[in-house]
Amino acid sequence: MTEDNNYTLDPKQLNALALAYMGDAVYEQYVRHHLLLQGTVRPNFLQKASIQYVSAKGQSYTLKVLSQDHFFTETEEAIIRRGRNAKSGTVPKNVDVQTYRYSTAFEALIGFLYLTKQEKRLEEIVMRSISIMMDKQRGEST
Repeated sequence: MTEDNNYTLDPKQLNALALAYMGDAVYEQYVRHHLLLQGTVRPNFLQKASIQYVSAKGQSYTLKVLSQDHFFTETEEAIIRRGRNAKSGTVPKNVDVQTYRYSTAFEALIGFLYLTKQEKRLEEIVMRSISIMMDKQRGEST
């Protein structure tokens, strides 16, 4: 695959589903790295553990908690709205439409921050979301 150096990607012009596509991959990489740092190394367990974070339910939950904390900037909220309102045409069988749309919004935000090279903010949101999910898991296991 060759790269055309004359082509520039403007993340602000990408549709929300394209941003979510990128965000899904970026977020999963962060989660996998986090799990390895925790000492989780068995592949079967890694897969099961990562699902808690990267599932539509997990991402939707994280987005709602962060939104309630007024954690996002106006620009980020605009990206979240674009993601939430995007029509993908399909919804997975194991999740309702609203949850799926909120997870798409979360992924769109992650994709936007990654593509606009806002690494510090991206890592802040990802680390906070991982912390939220860890807290949730601890609460469910007690």
